[in-house]
Amino acid sequence: MEEDILTTEELETDEFEKNIRPESLKEYVGQKELKENLDVFIKAAKMRSEALDHVLLYGPPGLGKTTLAHIIANELGTNIKTASGPSIEKSGDLAAVLSTLEPGDVLFIDEIHRMPRYIEEILYPAMEDFELDVIIGSEGNSRNIKIDLPPFTLVGATTRAGDISSPLRDRFGIVSKLNYYTEEELKQIINRTSRVLDFKIEDEAAEELAKRSRKTPRIANRLFKRVRDFALVSGDAIITKEMTAKSLNKLNVDAEGLDAIDIEYLEALILKFNGGPVGVETIATSIGEETSTIEDVVEPYLLQEGFVKRTPRGRIATEKAYQHLKIDHNKSLF
Repeated sequence: MEEDILTTEELETDEFEKNIRPESLKEYVGQKELKENLDVFIKAAKMRSEALDHVLLYGPPGLGKTTLAHIIANELGTNIKTASGPSIEKSGDLAAVLSTLEPGDVLFIDEIHRMPRYIEEILYPAMEDFELDVIIGSEGNSRNIKIDLPPFTLVGATTRAGDISSPLRDRFGIVSKLNYYTEEELKQIINRTSRVLDFKIEDEAAEELAKRSRKTPRIANRLFKRVRDFALVSGDAIITKEMTAKSLNKLNVDAEGLDAIDIEYLEALILKFNGGPVGVETIATSIGEETSTIEDVVEPYLLQEGFVKRTPRGRIATEKAYQHLKIDHNKSLF
């Protein structure tokens, strides 16, 4: 299997997230109903001495899908093997991963919606019957071999549940959506990160950070890391509210948690396209971003917070977006 190529920054981020990642359902903040259900399913599977049913986790990026996959493995007391949908290009790639599994192991496939359809079809018998059918040899001289697999749990994660084919989705026994976090939950996460990294933060500073974190733990932790840098260089031993506000302003993260690309998106929608309706591809082209970035990263929060509406004819800026950018709604029409 080809290895994913990561930049230095991505490797640092991955290592940072690994260091602060909770290891049990008890430590995991938020997603209360999902946690309670998983706790029951995991305990029941252990009581039956069976592999946990396959789990599909979906929702916007940064809400803790990867963390939950590791926690599931920890709670089951088994190992976890990880792969990503785009990296599984050939049946041999999938066979290489599956052949390393031990009984009860967790196989985590991130971005499972990006897995090729023909790979999905090979995965069906592996999920249902723990068997792998692989064709080896060249055309005209090929043969089919069947490999027995140990019982395992597939945990799939996706930001686009709608892009997963029905046959694959139907093979997951547990399907759960991760929701955005409340400010109070984010504050708990920030305080936990502060303890793990041994760098103090004032209560009001944690609240300010939580308010600007787009309801997303990954962003809260990333912003904590950046604000900690500003505090460290300034010679402060604690992160204050004043330092938090000053640092986040320098990072172009405003009071609503909107960053430079969000503002660019809203300004394009209002000033270039009179507030819409306009297609997402057109907006993406006008600001030089990938459509997938706009749909997966930018829009979910803007839609959730009521800055944008999605209609059959395209995106429309709401009154809240005009007010946030301090643009007169009527004047922008002329």
